Amino acid sequence: MSFLRRSSLTLLATLWATLGAAQEPLSAIGWLNDAETVALGRPYTKPDEPPAADRVVVPGVTVTALDAPRADAVGLLPGSTTGLPSTLWQDSATDAILERLGDLPDVPLPAVQALFYTLLLAEAHAPDDAGSGARFLAARLAALRRFGAVEPALAMVERAGGATPALFDQWLDLALLDGSEDRACTALSKAQHLSRRLAARIYCTARAGDWDTAALTYHGATATDGLNDTDATLLALFLDPGMIEDIETPAPPAQITPLQFRLFEAIGAPLSTRNLPRAFAMADLRGTAGWKAELEAAERLARTGALPGAQLLGLYTARKPAASGGVWDRVAAVQRLDNALSNGDPTVVAQAIPAAWQAARAVRLETIFAELFSERLLKIDLPPEVQAQAFDIALLSSLYETAAQTLTPTNARQRFAAGLARGAPSEAEATRPVEQAVARGFARVAPAPAHQVLIEEGRLGEAILLAARELDSNAGSGRETLSAALGTLRAVGLEDTARRAALQMLLLERLS
Repeated sequence: MSFLRRSSLTLLATLWATLGAAQEPLSAIGWLNDAETVALGRPYTKPDEPPAADRVVVPGVTVTALDAPRADAVGLLPGSTTGLPSTLWQDSATDAILERLGDLPDVPLPAVQALFYTLLLAEAHAPDDAGSGARFLAARLAALRRFGAVEPALAMVERAGGATPALFDQWLDLALLDGSEDRACTALSKAQHLSRRLAARIYCTARAGDWDTAALTYHGATATDGLNDTDATLLALFLDPGMIEDIETPAPPAQITPLQFRLFEAIGAPLSTRNLPRAFAMADLRGTAGWKAELEAAERLARTGALPGAQLLGLYTARKPAASGGVWDRVAAVQRLDNALSNGDPTVVAQAIPAAWQAARAVRLETIFAELFSERLLKIDLPPEVQAQAFDIALLSSLYETAAQTLTPTNARQRFAAGLARGAPSEAEATRPVEQAVARGFARVAPAPAHQVLIEEGRLGEAILLAARELDSNAGSGRETLSAALGTLRAVGLEDTARRAALQMLLLERLS
């Protein structure tokens, strides 16, 4: 068998230049500049009530050398940014944390999603019983990948040093999803012990230009049944494209790997990412897919905060819609509103708001929409017929307090929401069970007993993670659990998260 001496893959420029780039300022990581995360602040207290923190014991901050951090402690957000102590996870059991990280909802409330990102990306010591296998970091990387947040996960594994047997497979998978596998493949081609996956060894050896060794490894692997049928066929076609006319392209497996996905692409049979796990949508943003595929992938990633809203807006406004229906109607609606706001005509803006808002709601991108347009909406004197809708939109943005102070509620629900935006929802104005639960949560001055126990045991991260999971609408929690979770988040200083999550539950009606 004769093998070509070059790959048929087209690669993008590597986002992270070298392992030494881990020492670059975090501002160099573009995702962090635009992604929404949260910071721990002072516990919320009303002027005439005792400090809520009296019953909260937050573990003290300890300092470790930065020149040789344990892989498990690596993060992208330092304590000076998050306000979280380095002992965030230290006294928790690794297995317990890993179980909680593996049970995160697929599409949480946006405010809860931002909190999850903060916890996953925080620089903090691993649990004391984590051992040396980087299990804690691997679990955080897996959670980020499920959300589609490939860029920060890749940055973290490279900061930790991906060229170790414990982390290499995660490093290569993330790099393949990102389209920047050159460095990972170079490392594997020089040190085969980094991965036990024969398909990865063969692929990376070929990527490094050693096609003869790749061929010999392939023949040895097939002779010993070291490759599954899909990998064997894909690699055969990759190593010798001349066989494409003689060998039928295999059907995609039910559980596809990043390497298989890239091999299908390399042999000229690229797969749609629509029905693949969210992280695969990154492939459609590499400039190799059509605009429609880019738009749909961007919407899917933006839904979990894995793609900044500004990047989504850039795609929406890149060119004129090519057709009508589906994503094209959303593009047209957003463009009309964006143009109307730029021109500043209140009547035209009022005409454009309903369709654009409906477009955002159709794909559960309401908070992204609110963040993109609320600042400009608040500056326009809108006609009465859209004021209620504009009020809801503004309350879903980070300008919720400004909206509550400057806009006039038009109904009982908005009056309650305005009080919530100010941090003082009135139970007397609560007409629905969820509003009553929210009001009770904001009346609490201490964490829920179960969360308090964790905090006092030094398991602050676990307490926050548990409260956030209980708060999220997808958790199916009861009303009292909702109240308790809100009370805990406020007591430990996550006031903004509590307010925004509660507003999202009320205005998006994600909890009936």
